[in-house]
Amino acid sequence: MSDLFDRLTGPVEQVAPSLLGCVLVTPEVRIRITEVEAYDGEHDPASHAWRGRTPRNATMFGPAGHAYVYFTYGMHHCLNVVTGVDGVASGTLVRAGEVVGGVETARVRRGGAPDRDLARGPARLCRALAVDRTYDGTPLLAEDGPLRLEQGDTPDPEMILRGPRVGVSREAERPWRFWIAGDPTVSAYRPAAPRRRTVR
Repeated sequence: MSDLFDRLTGPVEQVAPSLLGCVLVTPEVRIRITEVEAYDGEHDPASHAWRGRTPRNATMFGPAGHAYVYFTYGMHHCLNVVTGVDGVASGTLVRAGEVVGGVETARVRRGGAPDRDLARGPARLCRALAVDRTYDGTPLLAEDGPLRLEQGDTPDPEMILRGPRVGVSREAERPWRFWIAGDPTVSAYRPAAPRRRTVR
């Protein structure tokens, strides 16, 4: 695990694509990561940590290799891998993956969705893993942890594509979303809808 930890301590835009092919593991389900998105903390207006530390984002400022889980839209959980150096916030959102173990369990949790859609999107991925806010701060590199990150089959560099981030209203154009070319579990690209402004 030391090699994986060393990899996680680099700049987030370099760490994020290196997570493709890694496997998220719980006792019931295993998911191979096929799509990720990088966020650079206080240097990134799209990051939860852009305005500094809060009780919600505190995990992002901790050491690399921990899970940062947040709740959004009043209904969804999303999982990030904390990266970089301790005390400086950055993280990689796990956007999508392929269920490679515990498929039947994932199908039940996802209400019988087609297999390619079981973890196709960050909220679906968390539902397939049964990950919620109680996993926030979990050390992902612990051998006996409830949620682990393991080395997997690294895709060839030419198979890794990059493009704008999804669903963020600030700096969406940063090409910090990375995915495995041609993988059917990669989520559909949807730019953020413009916010309506109210005239006062």
